[in-house]
Amino acid sequence: MIASAKAKWNDLHLFYSHRRYTAPVPESAALEIENLCVNRPNENVLALENISVRVPIGTRLALVGPNGAGKSTLLKTIAGLLPIRSGKLLIYGLPVGACHHRVAYLPQRGEIDWRFPITLRRLVMTGRYVHLGWLRRPSPRDWQIVDQIIARLGLSELAERQIGQLSGGQQQRALLARALAQEADLILLDEPTSAVDAETQAIISRLIAELSRDGKTLVVATHNLERLESDFDSVLYLREGRQVSESALQHTR
Repeated sequence: MIASAKAKWNDLHLFYSHRRYTAPVPESAALEIENLCVNRPNENVLALENISVRVPIGTRLALVGPNGAGKSTLLKTIAGLLPIRSGKLLIYGLPVGACHHRVAYLPQRGEIDWRFPITLRRLVMTGRYVHLGWLRRPSPRDWQIVDQIIARLGLSELAERQIGQLSGGQQQRALLARALAQEADLILLDEPTSAVDAETQAIISRLIAELSRDGKTLVVATHNLERLESDFDSVLYLREGRQVSESALQHTR
């Protein structure tokens, strides 16, 4: 069981091990996508078809659509976890993989094997691996960054607790802490407020606003339509892997 859990865990954050520090292209957008097509994993069938969007630096983009619309697929493609079939995808003017340290990805909570024997504090430290690589030991400065982020998310008392002993809301905040520990410029969040308690929802909403004010760029998959206007600058609507208008999406509900 531990071996299979470890394999799944490594698959989910393998991209953290890359250490590339290519400078961004001057005056580029944080994210530029043009006619992007992506296959379903291990299939020659499109999961995303002709997606185009430009996300300026410091803005908040919401991804909205029903389950299976392609939101998670798009986030994983931006993170470099899924290959591009055709089209263009640039991050700060560079191809995917040229600047892994600039992109932090928070998966859905269900994609993590919470049986893996690791504490919350060490989970958050994995967000620093993109700077450390797999062989260097964390420095006191790395631990200081981790502890500050854990405190920011109200998790200090749980820092040495095994991740499997956390509540759903605490697990979600732990994953967000891991993403923030990377100190990335582009932050990808997959359903960060789904099935969590009211306290966690409020913390995450406040944090999204703070990160935007700090100049971070956020792409967030969400079902919380009531907060689109207050929490985001623009919205990309998806249905069955295609980009649609808001009215077209509402018509299918």
